[in-house]
Amino acid sequence: MPIDFWFSIGSTYSYLAVMRLPEIAASSGVTFRWRPFNVRSIMIEMDNIPFAKKPVKAAYMWRDIERRAESFGLPLHYPVPYPLAELELANRVALVAAAEGWCEAYAVAAYRRWFQRQEPAGSEPNLSASIAEAGQQPERVLAAANSEEGIEALRVATEEAKSLGIFGSPSFIVDSELFWGHDRVDDAIAWRRKGR
Repeated sequence: MPIDFWFSIGSTYSYLAVMRLPEIAASSGVTFRWRPFNVRSIMIEMDNIPFAKKPVKAAYMWRDIERRAESFGLPLHYPVPYPLAELELANRVALVAAAEGWCEAYAVAAYRRWFQRQEPAGSEPNLSASIAEAGQQPERVLAAANSEEGIEALRVATEEAKSLGIFGSPSFIVDSELFWGHDRVDDAIAWRRKGR
């Protein structure tokens, strides 16, 4: 059984998970199922907007991400555009990608362009370039993501995340056990290996 990797493009700390997960999967032999959702919707509902109006906390977040990215050998170029204006579109595309089997490639490309090239995910040129980098036709994918079905798919995925107790991104689910944060991936893998 794969570990469910719940992530929302727009989450800053998810950069540290998205960029490392392909290598972690290869080295550990554990498979991950990429599950996009809308974390902003959940956080608004919880009245939990952690950084937008809290400059001291936001400054710490960026420094913390910078330290962690450096420790993982991940490039990061400031200023990283934040928050994302088109978070929902970025995640609707990710849901199309998940259904078709190319979510990992799209998410990695989108985060790379966002954090390393300062191109906001969900907006152009990041959006079409990331879709194309994943081997897909942007026009077709964007039409699917912007359809009524695409909009509904994001709502349904987000409701499923909420039903599992997910409140932040990234999160890992092993069976019904929740592990929140990019730094909990090792705990999720250990839990899976113990067969719990």
